[in-house]
Amino acid sequence: MNPNEQSSTSQPLFSRSQAKSQQEYVECLRMQLQALLKQENFDAAKALLVPAHPADIANAIESLPDTIQAIAFRLLSKDEAIEVYEYLNSNVQQALIEDFKQPEVLDFVDCMSPDDRARLFDELPAKVVRQLFQHLTPEERDATALLLGFKPNTAGRLMTPEYLSLKENQTVQQALEKIRRFAHQVETISYLYVTDHDRHLTGTLSLRELVTAQPEQLISNIMTREVQFVYTNTDQEEVAHLTQQYDFVALPVVDREQRLVGIITVDDVLDVLAQETTEDIYTMGGLQATGDDYFQSNLFTVARKRVMWLLVLLITNTLTSTVIRSQEDVLEQVVTLAAFIPLLIDAGGNVGAQSSTVVIRGLNVQEIHLKRVLWVVQREAIAGLLLGTMLGVAVFVWATILQGDPLVAIAVGLSLFAISILASVAGSALPFLFRSFGLDPALMSAPFITTAVDVLGVLIYLSVARAILQL
Repeated sequence: MNPNEQSSTSQPLFSRSQAKSQQEYVECLRMQLQALLKQENFDAAKALLVPAHPADIANAIESLPDTIQAIAFRLLSKDEAIEVYEYLNSNVQQALIEDFKQPEVLDFVDCMSPDDRARLFDELPAKVVRQLFQHLTPEERDATALLLGFKPNTAGRLMTPEYLSLKENQTVQQALEKIRRFAHQVETISYLYVTDHDRHLTGTLSLRELVTAQPEQLISNIMTREVQFVYTNTDQEEVAHLTQQYDFVALPVVDREQRLVGIITVDDVLDVLAQETTEDIYTMGGLQATGDDYFQSNLFTVARKRVMWLLVLLITNTLTSTVIRSQEDVLEQVVTLAAFIPLLIDAGGNVGAQSSTVVIRGLNVQEIHLKRVLWVVQREAIAGLLLGTMLGVAVFVWATILQGDPLVAIAVGLSLFAISILASVAGSALPFLFRSFGLDPALMSAPFITTAVDVLGVLIYLSVARAILQL
């Protein structure tokens, strides 16, 4: 018996129903695929991939060692490979382009949807893009050039020009016949868009409304004329907000003359939300967010992106040292006070970070606006008061047990109470302040809150201690 055949039958293929979660399934798929490829058991590897969803196959291939990613991809049939290719991240797509021969690459790239192809071209070197662009079919070349002509992170760059439009004077029967002919060429038919003879967007209707209408009815009698749309230069965050607010499956995109030029589907909006969330998280951590995969980036690039705010904090925290030096006489007389400085500034920083996080999130999802600054700051100030009371009492008890000096414990407790209020106010007010100046609150708030709480927290603590201990 052929050893490959024996391996194939002795190792049962893992199925989705055996996994407790999607993540476990993809990981088991990856492990079994890698083992079969190492054994050069390609028939079993092909059989393993047949029932898997293209997105799961893409995740499994991405997790394989770089040296065998192309081998795994070549096991797929042409139709499967085209679907899987669109799910791969840009780094793997680029690597496969370099590994494959030109004709193979052209098949995948030419069959991609225009919006996915435009995103891939954004990541590729200009020389490679020019080579691929020349070999696209005229229709795909025009569609891709249209999208690449718009600014990044706008609706025009995000949309697909593959949509289905109807005319007001068409009957339901005529519309259904058109859908049967062209449905396979467009990305979605959940929503249908109505345009006039100059392609101006005049209305919309759902497929459900169309199939439940009488065949002789005119589209003009069943369509909705109040249409939510975005312009080609609308920011992608606004697109995501509208899609979420109105529960759209697709959103029409128009040019300045309100001519329909494309649609944005919900799967692309989910990608935007993931991208924007990642950028916000990186930014709040003091990182320069880019479109690159952080864990695939060069280590020197990673260090360069992270060093900026670390240097800013390093320099500004010298103010804390200056405050401590100015209060050296207090610390010299009661050395135990120094033991609580890290506790106080860390607690204050944490309180401030909590306040800024909820405010920045509220601004990003438009739950709160600049007009409600006073209400939000007042609310957070009260929250800081309550937090300060609870934390102050807790640290008073702890300091009394730890140091045995009730006066020092009172100083620590009162200081933490005041610092909590200060941190809450600063954490809630600074994001509004930076947003009003046109700055990104996520990027600016973290270092400023940390610095303000550190400097003022130490000053408050040592001043309170001086007063209570009568130094």
